[in-house]
Amino acid sequence: MTVSLRPAEDGDLAAIGALHHRSRATAYAHLIPAETFAARGPEAMSAWWVERWRWERDTHRMTVAEVDGELAGFTYLGPSETEGAAELYAIHLAPERVGAGVGRRLMIDALERLGGFGAERAVLWVLEDNAVARRFYEKGGWLPDGAVRVAPVNDRDLPQLRYSHPL
Repeated sequence: MTVSLRPAEDGDLAAIGALHHRSRATAYAHLIPAETFAARGPEAMSAWWVERWRWERDTHRMTVAEVDGELAGFTYLGPSETEGAAELYAIHLAPERVGAGVGRRLMIDALERLGGFGAERAVLWVLEDNAVARRFYEKGGWLPDGAVRVAPVNDRDLPQLRYSHPL
């Protein structure tokens, strides 16, 4: 298996949206009813990324992972509202790539890139009840820092924990 990382390009956004949709539907299946994902299909997620990227491309970084030339995952990072921090906004994998080391490669790369924002630490938000994601981050050296919030995911208000990592 050959994994390569590269900056995202405009032509990647539709595939990124489709992958993001599949990743969330799989990872959050035990937290959010399946019909909420059906109501917001891959086309909607792709359109959301096209719009977001248009506004944030100068201040944020998106990296894609490819395995043998096929999109396997991505990260999205940039400045944070948390003082003194840069933020890992998204790390998503194709469900069939979970556990294959692609996510770890993306996380290591993201931490290196987050350091380029001049921040003292990196932060991310994770769903409190997403034990798989929390273990993944904790294995990567991220720790909960005590901040909590409730934010909507597919119109469902869910508790989230903020994790931090020194840069």
